[in-house]
Amino acid sequence: MVGRAAPASGGARPVVALAPGTGTLRPLPALAARLASGFWFERTAVNAARSLAAGLAQLEATGTLENLRLAAGTAQGDYRGTLPFLDTDVFKWLEAVSWQLQQGESGGWSPADAKAWSVAADEVIELVAAAQAPDGYLDSYVDVVLGGERWGDLHSGHELYCAGHLIQAGVAHRRATGRENLYTVAVRFADLIVEEFGEGGRRVGYCGHPQVETALVELYRESGARKYLDLAGRFVDLRGSGLLGEHPFGRRYFQDVTPVRETHAVHGHAVRALYLAAGVADVYLETREPELLAALESQWDDMVRGKTYITGGTGSRHRDEAFGDAFELPPDLAYTETCAAIALMQWAWRMLLATGHVRYADMFERVLYNGFLAGVSLAGDHFFYVNPLQVRPHSTLGPEGRQEWFHCACCPPNVMRTLASLRHYLATGDADGIQIHQYLDGSIRAGAAGVDISTGYPFDGGVRLSVPAQCAGEWTLSLRIPPWARGAAGLELDGAALAADETEGYLRVRRSWRGGERVELTLPIRPELTAADPRVDAVRGCAAVERGPLVYCLEQRDQEASIDEVRLLGPARDVGPIQVADVAVPGIELDAEVFVTREPVPEQRASAAPLRAYEAAWGYRPVGSGTRHSDVAAHPHVTLTAIPYFAWANRDFGAMRVWTPLA
Repeated sequence: MVGRAAPASGGARPVVALAPGTGTLRPLPALAARLASGFWFERTAVNAARSLAAGLAQLEATGTLENLRLAAGTAQGDYRGTLPFLDTDVFKWLEAVSWQLQQGESGGWSPADAKAWSVAADEVIELVAAAQAPDGYLDSYVDVVLGGERWGDLHSGHELYCAGHLIQAGVAHRRATGRENLYTVAVRFADLIVEEFGEGGRRVGYCGHPQVETALVELYRESGARKYLDLAGRFVDLRGSGLLGEHPFGRRYFQDVTPVRETHAVHGHAVRALYLAAGVADVYLETREPELLAALESQWDDMVRGKTYITGGTGSRHRDEAFGDAFELPPDLAYTETCAAIALMQWAWRMLLATGHVRYADMFERVLYNGFLAGVSLAGDHFFYVNPLQVRPHSTLGPEGRQEWFHCACCPPNVMRTLASLRHYLATGDADGIQIHQYLDGSIRAGAAGVDISTGYPFDGGVRLSVPAQCAGEWTLSLRIPPWARGAAGLELDGAALAADETEGYLRVRRSWRGGERVELTLPIRPELTAADPRVDAVRGCAAVERGPLVYCLEQRDQEASIDEVRLLGPARDVGPIQVADVAVPGIELDAEVFVTREPVPEQRASAAPLRAYEAAWGYRPVGSGTRHSDVAAHPHVTLTAIPYFAWANRDFGAMRVWTPLA
């Protein structure tokens, strides 16, 4: 490997470097954070009660499980589907069930539920194991469709990508349940991959779809076997050497233009680029190679400067599901795949661990509440693959609303595993105390430090923390202050103002805590209008509405005027809750004016002078001429109602927009 230091020994989980350097944050043990009630407990409970069951039913109905039976030789017939990576839907579902099993009753399952789901998972694991070849290889598409011809298409075959998701599922299942059945399957395949692609192996190459890199590092953390880290590093070292050949969308599509250490911008297929970045960050966490971190930081800067939507979504081109040019962020053509949101959260988390910089926690929150959460219905059984920021009336772009499943169903089980493991991403801990990055109802324990949390976040900004008796002692409590609240947050201890240093985006309090003490953090959540960088041509002169961590949108069903024919006049204001499915969300009102009148109806056109009818139908006008209908004397004023973006399309599917022109 190029300039890579050997890792030190040690161990921790779930996503933590074995050899953390000075200043690096460490994740908490798997059960150190628990959700108890509130917004995210409800979302994860829906995931446990509805999404996982819907996912298993779809895996059966679409033939994805049947493909594994074909590979195992226990069924006969043709491969179902056309894509070579359908096995990963099974693996991601198994990972989700594993993390849910780990939570026990605190995750919303009764003991009977947990037992039933454990049995269901074991049945699927038995099927996966039966499909594995004696030497460890496992890929139903290759076995059934390609007649067992392995590694023939690293460009688009996704074999290593599939292996990566199997490895992640195996590690998750072992950590969650203590059992070895899926982990053993994953290790056998990983060992074969090391033999094939490791230093001195039979092949030199890497996968067209990055993902196996982060999985191999996690397997190294779980097993302590250096060979897995070495292989992840080798894949990183080789990428950009052109071994994948050409692609119709160019080599940028799968990040094979320049070596990783020389790549300073994000480009190509968004999910691939972000999974690769997460994998590189994992390698950095273990090796501390400064060139890797420098490359990642410059890629991050490029992404947030002009390639990320206000929702945290990425990918502005439908053709290749890719990042566009800087500031190419059209709201109506946004691709912003749900899997890209998840991949960005994974990268942001690892960068937070690597650097401790608040900007990564800020981005994690933005994606979590907006670009990610919009990807699943409030009922938990329908999903978005793409997440536009504007849908026009009678739009022909994309499906009408969320779908139960997809021909390419990568997103639904990815949502499931993310929600099932969400508690892992709330806080970090070290010998000095705990650092809370996301505010959810529940409890956090980190060694001798710990708090119980009660909050109405994200709808209100009150966060109440109490110190359990067993956590009395001297330690530091660090609370992230979101960017919209910095310099304005309030902090009290048992009702009295508490002095705290706000440094680098965190309020830090070090003291000798007593059991029962209560800290209250107040974050000023109120509606605000946000403008984009003027270089984002598509929304220049427009504003979006944000309220705390939530981005808002206008749905046509809530308005008295067309949302494509209004301009905003003034500030946004809170109104009472609006019921969307089973969730009451804070509504926002805005004053606006209608700036376009309706086209003349056919009867009116018939009686109008031909020249006037022609001019009225033309969509352009001289600058400064007012509306294109000169007979309009005034612009009617209307009141618009906005709801959180994550909640849109849960009542019906229709016109929607995040960005609205300013008057």
